[in-house]
Amino acid sequence: MSQAGKVYLVGAGPGALDLLTVKAHQLLTTAQALVHDALVNEELLTLVPADCEIHAVGKRGGQASWAQTDIDQLLVRLCQQGKQVIRLKSGDPFIFGRTTSEIQALKAAGCLFEVVPGLSSATVAPLLAGIPLTDPVLSSQFTVLTAHDLEQQNWEALAKLSVLVILMGGRNLGEICDRLRRYHKRPDTPVAIIRWASQPQQQIWTGTLLTITQQTKGQKLSPCIIIIGEVVGLRPYLQP
Repeated sequence: MSQAGKVYLVGAGPGALDLLTVKAHQLLTTAQALVHDALVNEELLTLVPADCEIHAVGKRGGQASWAQTDIDQLLVRLCQQGKQVIRLKSGDPFIFGRTTSEIQALKAAGCLFEVVPGLSSATVAPLLAGIPLTDPVLSSQFTVLTAHDLEQQNWEALAKLSVLVILMGGRNLGEICDRLRRYHKRPDTPVAIIRWASQPQQQIWTGTLLTITQQTKGQKLSPCIIIIGEVVGLRPYLQP
């Protein structure tokens, strides 16, 4: 009787090897097939066995990627071949990932699957930059959003919130700042941008809604996390 296949939908965390969960590490070392996104740190690929079948499927803004339906079908096919499959996604599988589509395809095909959480860059990146998302005085909440489609967001409501954590916003930084100021967010509100959080090439810029676009002019910002709020101003006091 052939071995039953199974697909593990695994969060790779922000990228650094030491921020991978123990379970994710164990699964990678025994994987028979690996399907990974473009933003996954290539160092993680060194953990899989030499005979592991590897598929790079893209999924990075502005670059060639597989169609989601093709990824869904690939996962089903590998599972039906009896393989232990790792679907590796950056961050956490359910934070702005397309995991739901993949699960629906696996369920429709009768494939076994399991979701393995990962650390999201939405919370890890600010921490690594010395920025608290909450503070007893400055912030009792924070909001995480994607700027992939600016028209989906209620910028008038967002401008009233104390802390914004914005993913997929590097290419739209100027428009994000303009929209928040248009709805009366103070121009001197602190802003931080963290690129490649946790990885050796990590970069950090700080400024304000009024200055950050000019400060980063000519810089390649993606992939990055944008943090907007007074808590950014605490960074000089909380760094080692």
